[in-house]
Amino acid sequence: MNRADASQEYDADVIVVGAGPIGLTTGNALRHHGVSCLLLEERTGPKAYSRANNLWARPQELLAGIGLRDALAENSYAIDTINFFVNGRPTTAIPISDVVSPYPKVLYSGQDVIERTLTAEFERRGGRLDRGCTVTDVVQDESGVTVVLQRGKDGPQEQRRCRYLVAADGAKSTIRPMLDLDFEPVRLPNCMNRQVDARLSWRRSQEPDQLWFFYYERGFAGILPVWGGYHRLFFLADDTGVPDRDPTLDEMQAVAREVTGDETLTLSDPQWLTHSRFQYGVSPRYARGRVFLAGDAGHLSLPIGGHGMNAGLHDAVEIAWRLAMTLRGEAAPVILDSYDGERGGEHARLSAQQARGFRWTVYRGPVTDTVLGLAAKALPNLGSLLQGTDDMQQIGVEYPKSLLNEDRLSGLASLLRPGPKPGERAPDAEVTHGGETTSLFRFLYNPDSHTTGWALLCFDGRSSDASASLLDAVEAVTPWTWVRPRLVLAGAMVDGAGVPVLSDMDGKAQGAYGLEGRPALVLVRPDGHIAFRGDADRADRLVAYCRKTFGAEPVRSTSALVAAQ
Repeated sequence: MNRADASQEYDADVIVVGAGPIGLTTGNALRHHGVSCLLLEERTGPKAYSRANNLWARPQELLAGIGLRDALAENSYAIDTINFFVNGRPTTAIPISDVVSPYPKVLYSGQDVIERTLTAEFERRGGRLDRGCTVTDVVQDESGVTVVLQRGKDGPQEQRRCRYLVAADGAKSTIRPMLDLDFEPVRLPNCMNRQVDARLSWRRSQEPDQLWFFYYERGFAGILPVWGGYHRLFFLADDTGVPDRDPTLDEMQAVAREVTGDETLTLSDPQWLTHSRFQYGVSPRYARGRVFLAGDAGHLSLPIGGHGMNAGLHDAVEIAWRLAMTLRGEAAPVILDSYDGERGGEHARLSAQQARGFRWTVYRGPVTDTVLGLAAKALPNLGSLLQGTDDMQQIGVEYPKSLLNEDRLSGLASLLRPGPKPGERAPDAEVTHGGETTSLFRFLYNPDSHTTGWALLCFDGRSSDASASLLDAVEAVTPWTWVRPRLVLAGAMVDGAGVPVLSDMDGKAQGAYGLEGRPALVLVRPDGHIAFRGDADRADRLVAYCRKTFGAEPVRSTSALVAAQ
């Protein structure tokens, strides 16, 4: 159902407050799903400089699912290697692109570039963006949300009406305290970040295809590409003797030469010189009634791992498909209810991980520093051990306690070959379709052009007796037209009756899901996370799950079914 225009009672089905990367991604995702959306932004234009600037593999998968990834990639540098130094000693380079994903290379750009790209795409999709207005109040009732806004200090108050509201208005969110969801941040003492975006000349490569990280005596530093031929240099360090102000270019050049060991290093044409201190925290809830938090509006993130914006992109994608299904009448309340626990829980986990990492890199002290130095001599791959790759690329983001999870696979086979469980990301695998070698991901995201479609993977487990059970499961889910079955066959071919048949004779997909030798049903959500697993001959359990998650079998007119396509 294309809800490009809300009813007269509403200015939009969903209002998003904040037109930074997260708000713009939320708006784009909603328009991708056909939902009417209005973005409200206090700033009159995009940021003139870059803050967040990297996209990890898993957020790229999510952005690809809503048709945004390629537009962002066009204005980004692709990174595949991290160079890692401990007290001046190089360790083995980290092949950061060595992850199982269609998008293994990290994209580096700039927040200003990202905002301009997302704004153009949002407008192309028919979204509406209203700049120069400040939200002063949010009032909820049983049928919607009234947003009170003001233009300038003395401008008149205006009202906007929506069914749901997403607050993506940043770390200094005005909406979060209105919902009684504020929090007291934890402040980290005696350390400072000094940072510059400038043109870089040095003895190392200047190609924008790799990163450099340095553990040095006083802290942790990084050199990364920024769009337009610039590099970002940051130094997280003990603040003893460091002036509490923005650094000068000469000061940044001096510390950069010391840390990198390159006396020729030269910085010029600075775009941004800044300094900051650190605090972190997470809102106690990510939802209150009809209002949802996304991105920095729900958390203060530490600059470890470049996860702040990337975590917010998960929020944007996750809330959008839930709101779309709810507005279409395709979701039981559990769909929206699950957002709070999933994303709030993930932000709490990530925040704790970042705090540990920050203390390890900046507060490690002379003893740990000495141990690191010795380890760098003995372990050439120390950098990879310290950083990891899957976790850094957010491939490991999962929702083990999600309200949407249901696992009906049990027994010894599940213990010996557990495979990915509900809440975990559904893995990709090579399959064959119509004689063409292709990717399983192609059949998971937007299945059969259903933007909020759920893919039902029907694995035969290489059993010749599974055909009837698989076809029964396909028939059982027909009332829920957004559930799109796929037959994944390692054994004999089956007439799919219009359902995509994916040949898996080499068992790559069966193995990736831990289902070799076990016929099973795996239901995958629109975001690519597994929701349900069950034995292929128990379609009744799948039906019960669908009734619980989507509601009773809908009675829908032909015109409504066509609109839903």
